[in-house]
Amino acid sequence: RRARGCRSVGARLADASFQRASLAGARLAEVDGRRVRLISTDLRGAVLDAADLTSADLTSADLSGASLKGTNLRRARLFRANLRGADLTGANLDGADLLHAELAGARWIDGVSICAEDSIGRCHPRPAGPADGPAAAVPSPALGQ
Repeated sequence: RRARGCRSVGARLADASFQRASLAGARLAEVDGRRVRLISTDLRGAVLDAADLTSADLTSADLSGASLKGTNLRRARLFRANLRGADLTGANLDGADLLHAELAGARWIDGVSICAEDSIGRCHPRPAGPADGPAAAVPSPALGQ
């Protein structure tokens, strides 16, 4: 069940099941992953940019350090998912279940805000410091579901 570093750019994975699989570092950009089951799957550092993960089940998945830029996560289940340090710039989280999801250090959907350490289930932007520059001080209008 290991597919470390696999490349499946643009693949059709709709309705597939990869429960408890190891897909760490996988390149899954632009995949059609509607309703895919990735329960307890290791996706650390994976690239899922512009993927369609509508209604996907990512319960307890490890997405730490993953890139989810422009990913459609509409109605996705991210219950207890680890999104620590993930990049969610431009992702669609409409109706997504983020209950108990770990968001600390994640770049939020606005591409500016970084979620603070206490971000569980919703992004609490960390305060901008002097090294963050003026852009980091801009608050996000939508910080959680």
